[in-house]
Amino acid sequence: MFRPAVLAAAVIGLAAVAGGCTPLTSYSGFQAIEAKPAEMKIGEDSKSTVTEKLGSPSATSTFDQNAWYYISQTTDRVAFYRPRVIKRDVVAITFNPADEKVASVATYTLKDGKVIAYNGHETPTRGREMTILEQLLGNVGRGGMLPQDDESPGNRPQDRR
Repeated sequence: MFRPAVLAAAVIGLAAVAGGCTPLTSYSGFQAIEAKPAEMKIGEDSKSTVTEKLGSPSATSTFDQNAWYYISQTTDRVAFYRPRVIKRDVVAITFNPADEKVASVATYTLKDGKVIAYNGHETPTRGREMTILEQLLGNVGRGGMLPQDDESPGNRPQDRR
């Protein structure tokens, strides 16, 4: 009579532990449902037809408004680990400035990306650092905390009346 309850609790506990290790997949960015960005026809589609088929782009170029980017990304996260990028697709559509027709369509994947090594060092500032004791006792004896007799709270020193 006691054994089935222990067995059921063990199975539920094992299922909870195994369920905690299953990866959580999340999708972000542009999700192609009916039309794919890579299927846009060069010389035929214009900005308006691309907007009708795909919607507004994920990003546009900062310096050239004739370059649109449709970006999608799939990430995977297991338990407490950092998310891992499984798939990334970037479709760059450039338009001809004269007639606003599609000039080129380029597709980039995760393999086309570059790993950039960031420098984690900080730029030192001039001067010296104050200790905690100097910060706490720095204003003692200066008298800057209380208002002076000739100024009332809320008035600026240059406002003399």
